[in-house]
Amino acid sequence: MSKKLRVAVIGCGAIAQRRHIVEYEQNEHVELVAFADPVIERAEKYAEKHGAKAYADYKQLLKEVQVDAVSVCTPNALHAPVAIAAAKVGAHVLVEKPMAATAEEGQAMIEAARENGVLLMVGHNQRYMPPHVKAKEILDSGRLGKVLTFRTAFGHPGPEGWSVDGRGSWFFRKPEAAMGAMGDLGVHKADLIRHLLSDEVSEVGAFVGTIHKEGTDVDDNATCILRMRSGAIGTLTASWTYYKGGDNSTIIWCENGVIKIDTDPKDNVIVELRNGNVERYQVGAMATNEKQTHSGVVDAFVGHILAGTTPLVSGEEGLKSLQVILAAFESQATGSNVKLD
Repeated sequence: MSKKLRVAVIGCGAIAQRRHIVEYEQNEHVELVAFADPVIERAEKYAEKHGAKAYADYKQLLKEVQVDAVSVCTPNALHAPVAIAAAKVGAHVLVEKPMAATAEEGQAMIEAARENGVLLMVGHNQRYMPPHVKAKEILDSGRLGKVLTFRTAFGHPGPEGWSVDGRGSWFFRKPEAAMGAMGDLGVHKADLIRHLLSDEVSEVGAFVGTIHKEGTDVDDNATCILRMRSGAIGTLTASWTYYKGGDNSTIIWCENGVIKIDTDPKDNVIVELRNGNVERYQVGAMATNEKQTHSGVVDAFVGHILAGTTPLVSGEEGLKSLQVILAAFESQATGSNVKLD
């Protein structure tokens, strides 16, 4: 390909700075042509570096700059309006997770992409992490047999140590964030368990609340029970209060053994079979807030655009994972299990 994709990044906070922009810079098929952020200095910093344009208003960017693709790295409540606006000018869209604040917004994003003939991809990077790729390969081989139960967790000390705005971040303001730890971490694991098991969540029961983060009305902890269509049951935990010993592990118990993902500091994937055999795989570490690794998301997005193929994490996939999280909030509010179609 001789002509490079013209890409704009909307929202220049931590996720853009540490993953999207860096990975676009490393992709030979991309030219970064515009940046937008309400804190204009953030956009200007990267615009100057790339000979690009900087905007405080994303609408002005989309009006004035011709782009082939856009990364939406804004607060959660803006994901849908920005993504839809980008689709309407004919730009392919990579949107951070959760893809939207509501299921209705997510569906509107999917329809906007379809109507304008562009790709919509959701940045669920957990599918691309090397331990998860290896685990998926092992599970898909069928040698572990039917999945029976599982537990998956994602926890760290909270976004104050990650966000460029620290404790003053939008992550803690519900009008902008829509949801807390569940939107930040829980939706990742909902997407991951659906992906690893090639199965859909049929029922959710959950406790979701704010346990320790003061001065915020978004959730900082959640524990959910999931029933899959296959009959498998398991737990999903998301936390912003793992102040020591962050967790991004998953254990899946099957008919013929168990597979452990990110439970050991050395062996990223461990398979323990009922016949006594143990397999250990060192396939590469999981990315953490403290230690970034190449996510694979941007390269996949660019690759799908160039090939004209449907993203692994399409808008439809992102919406299914979002609906699991929304069901958890409904379960907390009603005190009852919530069934998904």
